[in-house]
Amino acid sequence: MAGRRLSEGESALWARVTAGLRPLHPSRPKAKPVAPPPPEPVAAKPPRGRVPAPLVRAAPAPASQAPSNHLDGSWDRRIARGLVAPDSMIDLHGHSLASAHALLDRALERAIGRGDRVLLLVTGKAPRPEAERPFARGAIRAAVPDWLAASRHADRIAAVRHAHPRHGGAGALYVVLRRPQGRAQKL
Repeated sequence: MAGRRLSEGESALWARVTAGLRPLHPSRPKAKPVAPPPPEPVAAKPPRGRVPAPLVRAAPAPASQAPSNHLDGSWDRRIARGLVAPDSMIDLHGHSLASAHALLDRALERAIGRGDRVLLLVTGKAPRPEAERPFARGAIRAAVPDWLAASRHADRIAAVRHAHPRHGGAGALYVVLRRPQGRAQKL
């Protein structure tokens, strides 16, 4: 849709209105463009009747210690239907950040030692955006993903999911633990 051009008077008025404005988000310096990766080597066409030598590729980078957050579809369906029963529960209400972090670490250690598969972590709901309080709310909930990723037990965490409403909904998380290596899987 093409708009009309402003008249000289309208243009002058608009210039006065916008003269004292500041952008909400000032533009950041633009990053230098990243050069595209070099093309992969292409093997020369082998002579007739010969099999070409395989290309050697670099090994993939090692996986990080963060929970992979990958579950098969059956887990997600069971969680959505409320069919997952937690093996144990941790309630972090009323704790400071330091004591909640220590409690989470000890609880993960105990759950792994017992062979638990699903841990219910009650953190409380995050504050609503319109809520104005003189103190910070939701600090523990906001810190949990970082704590789990940096945990000494991070390699044992398969995924973290929001809990079903019967287990706390938006105020709780399921921490799904990996099966211990070397143990026969139950059918």
